[in-house]
Amino acid sequence: MKLNIVPARTGITWVKLGIQTFFKQPLAMAGLFFMYMAAATLASLIPFVGVVLALAIVPAATLGLMAATQEAAKGRFPMPTILISAFRTGKQRVRAMLVLGFLYAAACLLIVSVVPLFFEVPASREAALTPGMQGAMLAIMVLYLPISVLFWHAPALVHWHGVSPVKSLFFSAVVCFRNAGAYVVFGLAWMVVLMLIGMLVSLLAGLLASPDAAAAIVMPAALLMAAMFSTSLYFTFEGSFDASPDDNPNNNDHPDNNPTPGDTL
Repeated sequence: MKLNIVPARTGITWVKLGIQTFFKQPLAMAGLFFMYMAAATLASLIPFVGVVLALAIVPAATLGLMAATQEAAKGRFPMPTILISAFRTGKQRVRAMLVLGFLYAAACLLIVSVVPLFFEVPASREAALTPGMQGAMLAIMVLYLPISVLFWHAPALVHWHGVSPVKSLFFSAVVCFRNAGAYVVFGLAWMVVLMLIGMLVSLLAGLLASPDAAAAIVMPAALLMAAMFSTSLYFTFEGSFDASPDDNPNNNDHPDNNPTPGDTL
């Protein structure tokens, strides 16, 4: 498995492939994303450990959605059980995915613990749009960016290629930086798509002239956009590495599933 250097315009291709694949199996892909969101919401309601669990399942859920995208791209209907693909392989990879999940949870909790030390976070909804809250949100976004880079490809590398959690974070960061142009274009392209869909939804909401009807359109539209975005993540992985995911992820001992820094740089 080697790092694949791609031109910046490839970011647009990843977005197109994600949207096209989503519409090959729209009910399945949207349903799987909603199932993940429901599971995360239920997990967060567990006393004391709920928030940690909700964050810890993000890498595994990301891998499940990527596996579903792989199935949809091949013209197959992804079943609900594909969401737990990360936990249906050998013990070593399951353990590695759990470690990755709790590393992600720890990183996110560290951010939300540090930001209030420098910004005043309002307790009321009315104060949510104050400059202090806006500054806090901006700080969270900036601090989350390196976490996103580290964990972008880590779940796929752990599951499909047997890379250790720490190495998977390293390889993920390297590929994102080496293909920074493509990832910037990818993000900008999705911003354009979101703006266009947002304008369309706003237009429809204005024509309906009903707050309740508008809310009924906005929330599903936002979730569908999030589902399409998650579908495009698989193609960023497929395009950034010259080896496609192993069709047999249970093969933990295959030597080709363990890249070294020399293989990817």
